[in-house]
Amino acid sequence: MKNIALVVGATGITGSALSQQLINKGWTTYGLARNPSKDITGLQPVVANLLDLDSLKLALQDITPTHIYITTWMRQDSELENIRVNSLMIRNLLDVLSSKKSVQHVALVTGLKHYLGPFEAYAKEGFLPETPFREEQPRLDIDNFYYAQEDEVYAAAARDGFTWSIHRPHTVIGKAVGNLMNLGTTLAVYASICKAIGKPFQWPGSEAQWNGLSDVTDAEVLAAHLIWASTTEQAFNEAFNVVNGDFFRWKWLWKKIGDSFGLEVKGYDGTMHPLEQQMQQDSEVWKKIATDNGLKAMDLNQLASPWHTDLDLGRPIEVNTDMSKSRKLGFLVFKNTEDCFYELFAKLRSERLIP
Repeated sequence: MKNIALVVGATGITGSALSQQLINKGWTTYGLARNPSKDITGLQPVVANLLDLDSLKLALQDITPTHIYITTWMRQDSELENIRVNSLMIRNLLDVLSSKKSVQHVALVTGLKHYLGPFEAYAKEGFLPETPFREEQPRLDIDNFYYAQEDEVYAAAARDGFTWSIHRPHTVIGKAVGNLMNLGTTLAVYASICKAIGKPFQWPGSEAQWNGLSDVTDAEVLAAHLIWASTTEQAFNEAFNVVNGDFFRWKWLWKKIGDSFGLEVKGYDGTMHPLEQQMQQDSEVWKKIATDNGLKAMDLNQLASPWHTDLDLGRPIEVNTDMSKSRKLGFLVFKNTEDCFYELFAKLRSERLIP
């Protein structure tokens, strides 16, 4: 039987990387989004609103996917609203496809907020788990939309008989325009602004993040992990962490990134300097940079998400992730994190997104 993939959130960092890998493997690949991208050759766009059942039924009436990859979410003003909206998205999608009886596997991408707590309690006292994170650690006793999303997948799997996998990446590094959580591109934009105005490349975050061990997840590694878990029997019905496989300290990587842009680098100096504050007046600066260099994105908010980068770099504990479970079951893909940042910066330059 031919593999037919439905990538939900195909315009995002993870969804776009996944779609390309699936197409390269010969899969029939549909990309569902409210505003689908036409940048990926071979991706068949599906325009739909996950919160609108009629929209979904119409968009999916002629599509019978064997594999569903859910790589998107919608940020709301409170965690209770996050739970309501993001669980409804998954419930609607799986309800619409239930009668087709075509779905063999559903893969859901969540993240380390599974261990750290939602944005309202993110890495706060009382919610500081032991690191490195391991999949068997219990859920926190707190509302979390990741748990609600998982529960929707479990319920539909019990009803319809498909297998599932849950994927918990650390910060995902990859290219996407308009993404709400994009640390790699945010740092590239911040570095470009620093260079343009002669400002030092100032570490924005906490002492714990500056000195502690960390890891990240390259979008291509995550895409390979999604395909592996959805097609490997021993990985069915399991939750997995997924990171590059190496560790680093930001005090080392920050200097490497700053040096690659030719910047004066300043590290942790006893206080935090959030990017959201540092960049709040930079919209006009970025417009001038974009105009002078013929860049595609004039709007700083299309590329940078300083609020999310501040959450990651401001955590009061070091954050790293155990990959033993995936390794024991045969997933051996590895990515050097320094290379993953440099490759992203090169891609952003080649596509005229940064100077």
